[in-house]
Amino acid sequence: MNNIVAIVGRPNVGKSTLFNRLIKRREAIVDSVSGVTRDRNYGKSEWNGQEFSVIDTGGYIKGSDDVFESEIRKQVELAIDEADVIIFVVDVEEGITPMDDTVAKLLRKVKKPVLLAVNKVDNAMREKDAIEFYNLGLGDYYTFASISGSGTGDLMDALVESFPERQEPVDEVELPRFAVVGRPNAGKSSFINALIGQDRFMVTDIAGTTRDSIDTKFDRFGFEFNLVDTAGIRRKAKVKEDLEFYSVMRSVRAIEYADVCILIIDATRGFEGQDQSIFWLAEKNRKGVVILVNKWDLVEKETMSTRDYEEKIRKELMPFTDVPILFVSALTKQRLLKALEATVQVFENKKQRIPTSKFNDYMLKVIEGYPPPALKGKYVKIKYCMQLPTPTPQFVFFANLPQYVKEPYKRFLENKIREKWDFSGVPIDVYIREK
Repeated sequence: MNNIVAIVGRPNVGKSTLFNRLIKRREAIVDSVSGVTRDRNYGKSEWNGQEFSVIDTGGYIKGSDDVFESEIRKQVELAIDEADVIIFVVDVEEGITPMDDTVAKLLRKVKKPVLLAVNKVDNAMREKDAIEFYNLGLGDYYTFASISGSGTGDLMDALVESFPERQEPVDEVELPRFAVVGRPNAGKSSFINALIGQDRFMVTDIAGTTRDSIDTKFDRFGFEFNLVDTAGIRRKAKVKEDLEFYSVMRSVRAIEYADVCILIIDATRGFEGQDQSIFWLAEKNRKGVVILVNKWDLVEKETMSTRDYEEKIRKELMPFTDVPILFVSALTKQRLLKALEATVQVFENKKQRIPTSKFNDYMLKVIEGYPPPALKGKYVKIKYCMQLPTPTPQFVFFANLPQYVKEPYKRFLENKIREKWDFSGVPIDVYIREK
C-alpha cells in the first residue's frame, strides 16, 4: 500500500506548483492514462523507486480571507489524521506570518514526520533569509524553488527517507478486499449493516459519524471477502465543511488498498460532483468499480425510470462506461444479494487472463477488418498482441509504427476486447509498442 503525503500551508505559498512538479515527475516515466485527469488535487508520484500518493490541500480552500484561517486549520487537522508524512510549505519572501505560526503549532504536536519546505529560495541571499524559519520550532528545513525546481531533489530524498516502515497485513488466505465508498450520508453504513445482519455501525443522519475505515470479514451466502467501510469523515468541529475534500481524502487510502470499490450514491440526490471525484479516484487507481444507487425506494418512479437514471450516470462516466449499475435499498434490503454477486463478478473479471493464442486469433482478425488509419501515407501494421502479466488488465499490441496509432484507435481496440470478454467494471490499459 502506498504512503500518503499531504502538502499543507497557507494560500499562495506554492503548494500547488510543488504538487504539479511531483505528479509530472511520475507522468514523464509512465504512460499517461487515457482520459483527462478529473481530480486536480490527488495524484501519484515516484522517487528513488518508491511510489506514493500526494494530496494538495490548497486547491480545496474556497471563500474570502476571513474564511481561510478556519478552513486551513481543518485541512491541516485532516492531513495530520490521514497522511503518513506532511510537507509544510512556507514562503521566504513573506517570512513567518501569523497563519504559519498557527499551522506550526498544530504540527508540533504531531507524531508523524513533518518536512518544513521553504519556497522561493533561488539565490544565496534568500538562503540566509530562510534561517528565520528555525523559529517555527519544527527543526531543520529544506529550501527549494517550486517554479524552477531547484532544491526539490533534496526535499524528495528526505521525504522518501521519512516514510514509515510498512507492515503488510498477513492473511492466512488473501481474501479479496471490497471498499464501500461514497459521499457522506449516502447510506454506506446502512448497506454494510444490512449485509452483515447486525448494527455493527452507528447510523445517524449526521454526515460523518463513522470515525475510521473499518474492516469486516464477510462470510455469508457462499461469499467470503473483507469489507472496508469508509463511511464519511471525522467530524472535527460544528461547522459545515467543504465535504468534497473530506470524503475524497477519507476514500484515498481505502481505494488504494481495495480490489473492488462499491460506490454508493444517493438516488434522491443524483450522481453529483463528489460521487464523480470518488469514481475517478478508483478508476485512476485501476480498481474494479460497482455503482449502487441506494435509497431507490424513495424515488418517484413516474418521474424517473431506472433506464433514464442509468443513462444519465453513464453519460458522466464517459469514456469508461462499462460499469455495473444496480438500484438498491439498504433499508428494505432490495437487491443487496445481486449487488454482492456483481461485486464478486467484477473481482473475477479483474483477475481474468486471456491465453495469447486466443487473443491473437480474435484481435488480429478485428484489426485486419479495421486497421489503424494511415498517416502521412504510412501504413501501420499490427502483427502480434498479448495480455501483460499485471495485476490489472493491460494489453500490448506490437506495431511497426506505434507513434502513428492515436487515442481513438486504442479506444476502438479496448471496446472490441470488452465486446468479446467480460471486463465489466474494470479499467483496461491498451499499449502500442514497437515490434
